[in-house]
Amino acid sequence: MSETNIQHNRIRLLTIFIAIIGVVVVIRLFSLQVVNSEEYRARAERQYVTPSGSVFDRGNIYFTDKEGISIAAATIENGFKVAINPVQITDPDTAFTALSGVLTSLERDDFMEKAAKKTDPYEEIAERLDKETADAVNALGIKGVTVYRQKWRFYPGGSLAAQAIGFVSYKGDDLVGNYGLEEKYNDVLSRSGNNFYVNFFAEIFANVQSTVFKNTTATGDIVTSIEPTVQSQLETLITGIQTKWGSDTVGGVVMDPHNGEIIAIAAAPTFDLNEEKISGAVYTNPLAQGRYEMGSIVKPLVMAAAIDTGAVTASTSYYDGGSVVVQDKTINNFDKKGRGQVTMQDVLNQSLNTGMVFAQQKMGKEAFKSYMVDKYKLGEKTGVDLPGEINGLMTGLKASNDVNYANAAFGQGIATTPLNIVRGFAALANGGKLVTPHIATAINEQSGFTKKISYPVSETPVLKPETIATISTMLTQVVDDGYHRGLKHYSVAAKTGTAQIAREGGQGYYTDRNLHSLIGYFPAQKPRYVLYLFNVYPKGAMYAIQTLGDPFFDMVQFLGNYYAISPDR
Repeated sequence: MSETNIQHNRIRLLTIFIAIIGVVVVIRLFSLQVVNSEEYRARAERQYVTPSGSVFDRGNIYFTDKEGISIAAATIENGFKVAINPVQITDPDTAFTALSGVLTSLERDDFMEKAAKKTDPYEEIAERLDKETADAVNALGIKGVTVYRQKWRFYPGGSLAAQAIGFVSYKGDDLVGNYGLEEKYNDVLSRSGNNFYVNFFAEIFANVQSTVFKNTTATGDIVTSIEPTVQSQLETLITGIQTKWGSDTVGGVVMDPHNGEIIAIAAAPTFDLNEEKISGAVYTNPLAQGRYEMGSIVKPLVMAAAIDTGAVTASTSYYDGGSVVVQDKTINNFDKKGRGQVTMQDVLNQSLNTGMVFAQQKMGKEAFKSYMVDKYKLGEKTGVDLPGEINGLMTGLKASNDVNYANAAFGQGIATTPLNIVRGFAALANGGKLVTPHIATAINEQSGFTKKISYPVSETPVLKPETIATISTMLTQVVDDGYHRGLKHYSVAAKTGTAQIAREGGQGYYTDRNLHSLIGYFPAQKPRYVLYLFNVYPKGAMYAIQTLGDPFFDMVQFLGNYYAISPDR
């Protein structure tokens, strides 16, 4: 080999070596400035430390506003706490007098009790203090009194989206997520005490692993589809409904029918995430964990199935005598009145139970069951990213009892969750796809990468395009001609439901308790959002349009204005 070639090889090797060093430096800088920037910042300013050497930490949860800007829904608040070493407190009275001048909420009896524990070297006497107060305590120079840095979970919105966000509480000695996204994504949000000391190469390779292997998830922050202004508007709306009608529970959801992103989800009563926790019942999210016989809002799904099979059309007519006998049971319209010869459009406009029984019988039990159970999947979980979701109950359709099928045709005798019925209506709005309702849209990993979260969507539409066009037109006429609530600038496809509430233990139905529902999508032919409201046991009103009509159409108008949706009228 010539001297020239030797020199060239040396230069190439040197170049490669320098390049490797450069990559290492860049990765190290990335680790310092991005991955662990917060930890280094904390180290730089640390004049107070924790006795265990670690401080509680957890990933953030973000709302996303309509401009795509992330807004904190759950974050970490920084402050200080004060603890005493009782062994070193030689004069408790003097110590208390000095400390109480700074810590105004310090109680004498509590302090004295802790100061008397001479076998315990660590007793906390105050927490969640600002820096000024911490400095003032430190300046007292009391032996046996120490100020420590502290972090805690903080929810800037208070009660905003409380059931969806969830909270952090102790499980044994560990702070973990409970309810909502805090629980569902606990592994992503949790931070181990030694994360800071992980080799920066391992951080990079850990991200590669989480990308390549589906079952491995890196830690990070959760980004959601909840729009805070819409969420606030929905909560104000449902609180007003509950106050006006004295309802047991009121809830609602706004969802994009095309991808399943939940824009707002709320229930009343609710709670403040920053307050001390109260009754566990209020934490339950009734939209995913409540199961109801939905009543007449099931009728559009049944009618769409009958149209899809060719059993009826919008203009198919039958004679309505006000009641129909199935086997040995008489099924009545809500007012027990007949309308004579009417069409399927009239059936939806006037919510006629007899007409729905007619449509169900025309399509047959097997076809009916196929749509309700196999296509709409009303008996299954939706897969929403909230813990504790329950499935619907379609057990009445497992037998061949004609009465069960007739009752199911107008939404009684079968039960499902609000989110499941929302998914069914989303299929009417999006061309027949069954989407997965969800709240989280992405994980901002600690490594600096962002990973989008994907959710299943049915490959085969559950309904034909012409069926969807027909049912959307029919539901628009329900609003315009049936309820006389059509909006000036937007077509709205919607249906109310008033269902009897089943007694506990399966012993029939309450005679004085109803579930009111109103669900729809708009603009009807090019839908942007599905909106669902429900009202459990309102007092002083019989029908859903009375308790939910104004709030529903007010919310539709708000969404149209807020998102500047182009009018279709």
